[in-house]
Amino acid sequence: MEAAAAAAKKRRFGRSTGKGSLGSDGLDHISCLPEAILGEIISLLPTKDAARTQAVSRRWRPLWRSTPLNLDVDSLSTQERKRTMFVSRILASHPGPARRLSLPFFRLRDRYAKLDGWLRSPALADLQELDFSYDIEDEEALYPLPPSALRFAPTLRVVELRTCHFPNGMAPALHFPRLARLTLYRVTISEDTLHGLLSRCSALESLLLVGNFGIRRLRINSPFLRSLGFSASSWEGYRDANFQEVVIEDAPCLERLMPLYPNHGPATIRVIAAPKLEVLGVLSDGISQLHLGTTFFQKMIAVNLTTSIRTVKVLVLDSNGPNLDVVVDFLKCFPCLERLYVVSRPHKVIKNIRSYDPLHPIECMELHLRKVVIRYYEGKRPDVDFAKFFVLNAKVLREMDFCSPSNRNLKWQDNQHRRLSLENKASQVAQFTFKTTSRTRNELTRNRHTHELSMSDPFDFSSCLCSSCRFFFQL
Repeated sequence: MEAAAAAAKKRRFGRSTGKGSLGSDGLDHISCLPEAILGEIISLLPTKDAARTQAVSRRWRPLWRSTPLNLDVDSLSTQERKRTMFVSRILASHPGPARRLSLPFFRLRDRYAKLDGWLRSPALADLQELDFSYDIEDEEALYPLPPSALRFAPTLRVVELRTCHFPNGMAPALHFPRLARLTLYRVTISEDTLHGLLSRCSALESLLLVGNFGIRRLRINSPFLRSLGFSASSWEGYRDANFQEVVIEDAPCLERLMPLYPNHGPATIRVIAAPKLEVLGVLSDGISQLHLGTTFFQKMIAVNLTTSIRTVKVLVLDSNGPNLDVVVDFLKCFPCLERLYVVSRPHKVIKNIRSYDPLHPIECMELHLRKVVIRYYEGKRPDVDFAKFFVLNAKVLREMDFCSPSNRNLKWQDNQHRRLSLENKASQVAQFTFKTTSRTRNELTRNRHTHELSMSDPFDFSSCLCSSCRFFFQL
């Protein structure tokens, strides 16, 4: 009786009885799982929680040390001194190998030797994921990435580097045979070094380049690359040496081409060979020249529409006002388009008087276009005329969203229903929804889904449950 009472007291105060966690039926179901599954569970836990599993029971005690290390430094403590202490202790007590190391915004100061020692630790052997950045102390003098961070090249699958200088001299000796996902954000790297690096990433599937320094022209020749997101730097001091051009020379598997901040650059995009391209955008007049095979747009104006591209299913346009002339030319270029996102700049008024000619039908309007999203819809005459083009002519439309940066009452919505002539819609199954979205203009360009290859539409925030999308797209 006394032993049972003591065990009950321990469970009541959350202390282990040496038999793991009990379910409602009195059985410890979790601890009955095979060690391989328990190890997988531990490797997915936050670092501190994973280490604490050693106290659950005798069976759990050795599992953390035998499980690949998941070391997220930022989660260890809010105090820098304690984080440093915890990292040293964890690396000293865990034998390795490691699954993931996240070391964001590291304050270097006089601790280069400490950082280098961590990266050389046996506990990090066979590292698969690396997330590293320095805390920015001087925007014009980024610290170099420690060469010891590159010793993991043979085993890395995911790499995210930010606010650092990539060592040019080491690039020719590096090979990343397993690297599938690469992010470079505000990294100083020479053009030759980047191209050499990419040529040795034979398994690369997704690449995100944002605000880097030293790259003027990016050439893509990649056999397995499926997703490419990119933007030039917005830092004023680097505008003269900014990212100027992207050339897709040979990308047989490329499905997504996403210039995320087009008004920052690059100014020229050339697609020579991308036979599987499905997602394109954001496109704006910040892109001076867009070459898609022999088709040529200059500041979003069609100059030559000799070639149609039937693979593109998703298109995102940042339009200077709700500009129907611009959008219609893109619809003709992509006859199989299924989803269209238009970000309208409300400060410029454009008369949208273009009508749909049934004698010269647009294929996607007749057969394929199922979803239209208009961001920054204000309900004024240009907005209404622009939207009515789709309401009255998109014959297979299923949903159309009107996204406004402020709440609109039911009276305003009823008035919009009347002005948009929704009772005369071309598609009888079409649903029209008025939504409130973020007040910032960057929610589409702040795309978090470059690497989310399971999403067929990376701009469909309504289907994503991540915190970023919930914030920027309030349903």
